[in-house]
Amino acid sequence: MDIKTASALHRLRLISVPEALSFPALLIFGSLLSRISDVDYLMMPLGILHGILFVIYAIFLLDVWNKAKWPFKKVVLFFVLALLPFGGLYGDKLLKRDEADSVVAARAREVAGA
Repeated sequence: MDIKTASALHRLRLISVPEALSFPALLIFGSLLSRISDVDYLMMPLGILHGILFVIYAIFLLDVWNKAKWPFKKVVLFFVLALLPFGGLYGDKLLKRDEADSVVAARAREVAGA
């Protein structure tokens, strides 16, 4: 794996957790509180925050698809995980596993080449 692919995967991992937590925060603190109480000032900032994080996640996912040459099914899986509350946490777990596997493969190539 080259450095551009590794950095694209790392950026996707960095944004996946905040994006995964922003959606439940929007649902719980924004929607629920505005329905059961007079607290309605959280809906707009949380909605904007979640929207920005989701768009950044989608852009980073497309970047990883381009650089890592992921199959379309894998890209769809990560996009669907972004739509589910806490789904990005599972996506981060999958990305962490892929990152560890690529490090092991790179070290094996390095040892074999030496």
